[in-house]
Amino acid sequence: MTQLATPTATRLRRPSLRDSRFIIGVLLVLLSTVLGAVVLSRADATVPRYAAAGPLVPGQQLTSADLVRVDVRLGDLDQAYLSAEAALPSDTWVLRELRAGELVPVSALGPQALIAVQPVSLLVDPSAAASLVQGSVVDVYVNRPAKGAAGSAVDAWQGPERVLERVSVGRVEESARVGIASRERAVAVLVPVERVKGLVADIDLGAKITLVLVPGSPTRTGS
Repeated sequence: MTQLATPTATRLRRPSLRDSRFIIGVLLVLLSTVLGAVVLSRADATVPRYAAAGPLVPGQQLTSADLVRVDVRLGDLDQAYLSAEAALPSDTWVLRELRAGELVPVSALGPQALIAVQPVSLLVDPSAAASLVQGSVVDVYVNRPAKGAAGSAVDAWQGPERVLERVSVGRVEESARVGIASRERAVAVLVPVERVKGLVADIDLGAKITLVLVPGSPTRTGS
């Protein structure tokens, strides 16, 4: 009878430090560990940035008193916001409205030459101005006198027409002024430069002006 060949057991060999596959495997494990640690450290890192201490409006010169330092995690967006690690440049102006507590984007600031608004003082009904503060955002409506109705006893009007949308309030006069027919309150709104001429024409025409608060805008009783 033919005897079957008996298989010979292969003895397992402990990996040698000279084995290239073993060395590569160890390096990969070390590399993944280091990369993981770096990613976690960056995710946990905070950077000092500035937030608005109160409402900021276009055309306002920015000072350190207008800012508060906050430490935040922004990741790849950290360069998009104003750093609290460097001194504030002297020629720094607000180019768009910012709310209290909002992080200050670098894009919302610039030199005075880039300001695109001008303050225009409007006389409005005291009840309409009562809730407004610096930083409130309003729409501006005008009622123009009907043709042939100009004068102190106008009783015919054309409108209302919304002439400005989402403009910021730069200042609210605390006390009312005595007008011809009623007490009025002055509110300075920040008007785009190209729209100033038309609004001034409406003022000179004797139009009634109403400011309508944009929902969610800062008010005297809260934001």
